Amino acid sequence: MSSVLEARGLGKRYGRRWALRECTIDIPDGHVVGLVGPNGAGKTTLLKLAGGQLQPTTGGLSVLGGRPAAGPAQLAKVGFVAQDTPVYAGLSVAEHLRLGARLNTGWDAAMARERIARLGLDPAQRAGRLSGGQRAQLALTLGLAKRPELLILDEPVASLDPLARREFLQGLMEATVEHELSVVLSSHLVSDLERTCDYLIVLVDSRVRIAGEAERLLATHHRLTGPRRDPGTLPADQHVVSARHTDRQSTYVVRTGRPILDPAWTVSRLTLEDLVLAYMDDSTAAGPRPALEVRR
Repeated sequence: MSSVLEARGLGKRYGRRWALRECTIDIPDGHVVGLVGPNGAGKTTLLKLAGGQLQPTTGGLSVLGGRPAAGPAQLAKVGFVAQDTPVYAGLSVAEHLRLGARLNTGWDAAMARERIARLGLDPAQRAGRLSGGQRAQLALTLGLAKRPELLILDEPVASLDPLARREFLQGLMEATVEHELSVVLSSHLVSDLERTCDYLIVLVDSRVRIAGEAERLLATHHRLTGPRRDPGTLPADQHVVSARHTDRQSTYVVRTGRPILDPAWTVSRLTLEDLVLAYMDDSTAAGPRPALEVRR
């Protein structure tokens, strides 16, 4: 299986501040990838590096087998929808489509027109008069009609109401299946990722904490609840992700590929949100933790 994005020791620094550092990931093609983490974790920086809008300070990055933005052919392979779903307020919907056709050699005009009609958008309407959800759908249409191999979306639904968010993500999933796209979608709304993504990357403090197929991650992480116990007494194969204690009780989230046989523990499954929050919890971290990539 080929990679849509491969980073080795990737880092981006602004003065003394690292926006992203020591990022090593290998994303196989054919996935809808959820990139999640708190504000300032480095999500937008990683996506802009992948889109060629930024240059790395350290390390290397390959997107679809080439250097990001290295010429027209490479640019044509990647679609990018930024956080503010950029459209031109003074241009009509139809003028956006004509502009897209002029700027993109692989432009699919029929698909763009059909999608605009299906969304019920008036081609003569100026973008500045569209609702937030409609502007987001127009931006997504522009990204899809480019017919990229990889579509990158940076928090595209952050400012939308729940209904518009659901409609946007539903349209994205339909397009992903129809056009066999690979997608990288960043969001701080884990519920959205839970409905759409089958691959997860968690970024915290400018570093990748974990990356892998969502189904595999959920199968290898567990919540343990039982009598208070020091983490040092746990089996070596049970990696502690997060820990909470009361006077009498301990609750751990652990990663392990083996069955948990200790009868003192109540073992429960995690949701994707539970998993993300466990890796974002720094209460058990004495310092930077290494990234983990889970592959089948």
